[in-house]
Amino acid sequence: MLLSLSFAMALNDAWGVGTSTAKDPPREPRHETSAAGANTVKIRIDMEGRVITATLVDSPTSRDFVSLLPLTLKLDDYAATKKISDLPRRLSTEGAPPGSDPAAGDIAYYAPWGNLAIFHKDFRYSSGLIILGNVDSGAEALNVPGPTRATIELIEKE
Repeated sequence: MLLSLSFAMALNDAWGVGTSTAKDPPREPRHETSAAGANTVKIRIDMEGRVITATLVDSPTSRDFVSLLPLTLKLDDYAATKKISDLPRRLSTEGAPPGSDPAAGDIAYYAPWGNLAIFHKDFRYSSGLIILGNVDSGAEALNVPGPTRATIELIEKE
């Protein structure tokens, strides 16, 4: 219990939870990573020995996703563009844009279905799609056909 509380407090410190106001304008998620000195969180996705690293944006949805980690999921191919998996519960969509236009390497939450999507090809604008972050390295692991088991864990807070 103490470890969970410490982890939650560290995440709040890393992402400045409670520092934004309702007057803050919505931000374009793809551009929130560390370019302007924003706090970032890095994750590691191990797909049966093939490793992907990624940086998550600072958003309520991403923070809620991180609260689920570590997480082991079965990723299935979908529409020849992404790997998807159901999450154990729905994530917060507070402050999220109405949709997104994902690119290859984007990690997203599709709110209407409550699932995680990791794109290996560009895709069209989709209502309810919230970008969580972007792959930094290892994207070629997504091109493996068929379902795969993936373990996702927090590796770094900046």
